[in-house]
Amino acid sequence: MPLNDWIIQNESTIRLLFFTTVFLAIFTWEIFSPRRLLLLSKSHRWFNNISLMMINTIALRFTFPFLAVGLAIWVETQSQGILNKTEFPLWLKIIFGVLILDLLIYFQHRVFHSIPILWQLHKVHHADLDFDVTTGVRFHTLEILLSMLIKMAAIYLLGPPAIAVLIFEILLSSTSIFNHGNIYIPPHIDKIIRYAIVTPDMHRIHHSSIEVETNSNFGFCTSVWDRLFKTYTPSPQQGQVNMNIGILETQLGHETNNLVKMLLMPFRKNSTTLKKNEIGNNTKSK
Repeated sequence: MPLNDWIIQNESTIRLLFFTTVFLAIFTWEIFSPRRLLLLSKSHRWFNNISLMMINTIALRFTFPFLAVGLAIWVETQSQGILNKTEFPLWLKIIFGVLILDLLIYFQHRVFHSIPILWQLHKVHHADLDFDVTTGVRFHTLEILLSMLIKMAAIYLLGPPAIAVLIFEILLSSTSIFNHGNIYIPPHIDKIIRYAIVTPDMHRIHHSSIEVETNSNFGFCTSVWDRLFKTYTPSPQQGQVNMNIGILETQLGHETNNLVKMLLMPFRKNSTTLKKNEIGNNTKSK
């Protein structure tokens, strides 16, 4: 069976298998070895964060006739895109395609922090006052749709193999779950891992309420881009255990974890200013 036919038949199953496996693994890790104590009701947060993820999944399916992997197959059949016009071996196209798409997500992330109208969408992700596995799936629906448009434009121009796009999509979802996990990794091991991969301790800094820290550590999969483009912050000012999670400009905690208000957040004026003493300090749970 040709590779692309196999991908078409099995893409959904493969992605669901990876997502479920990684999610359950990080969830279990959080139970037995958490990094921080959570401030808010887990059941309430999880219901709203996961409900938002489900809305996003439905919105993607109804908005686009096909998604990233399907587009990559179509682009290949039409011989469009830079890589489809080269004689590079498949393995090299796969590596190059995955790296370029990961770099795209890095710069997209920076842009969503830099342009006010895009930040209004992205701040729904940062408004979570706790940081755990469900934070990794908490994104505003319009941001998810816009992100898919950007990704598909890049796939059309670059022309990566469909298998490269599938690998990238699996890496993107898996690493987002992993690096948002409320999991304890011994610092000496974390230090080694983050030379290549974004760890939870590294990405948690990006969710700090301190603006200079929020505007750093943009990578999702590989940590190389933050080091290369000078956006890397190695440790938070307040420490991993006591750092404040969230953003100062948004509503109070009970408002940032309500599904309807999460969806409306980009279109509302902030009714209150979130102060550090309203967030509170976390304490280490082990």
